[in-house]
Amino acid sequence: MKIILSTLFLLSFAFIAGCATFPASKEPAQKSNLTVGTVKQKIIKGVTTQAEIMELLGAPNLVTKNRANNEVWNYNRMSYKAMAGEDGGSLILWSGSRAMSSTTTESFDLIIEFNENDVVKDYSVIHASY
Repeated sequence: MKIILSTLFLLSFAFIAGCATFPASKEPAQKSNLTVGTVKQKIIKGVTTQAEIMELLGAPNLVTKNRANNEVWNYNRMSYKAMAGEDGGSLILWSGSRAMSSTTTESFDLIIEFNENDVVKDYSVIHASY
């Protein structure tokens, strides 16, 4: 009889422990100046220089030249957010909940064209969330 009770206790414990959920990692998010607000507020066509862009955003991901031989800097930021939670549902005999999850991916691209004096000639922003 002790063996049956011990086995039932261990099975019950394993079942309950298997239903446990743990919070997602709480690592601090890395902050970036590469936002639409920062771009609109700090980058002014005909005024902002390469040195100011470098100080504000750091080194670009890609540097190229266009057909007019103007230097073009490309910045790209991708973010991936995973959300986990519970719906709070319950079963008739056992209280429990179902795990739910969702993901969001965001892409932010900034393309800056400089004139011959290393001043911003034009820029474009592409922001997508899916």
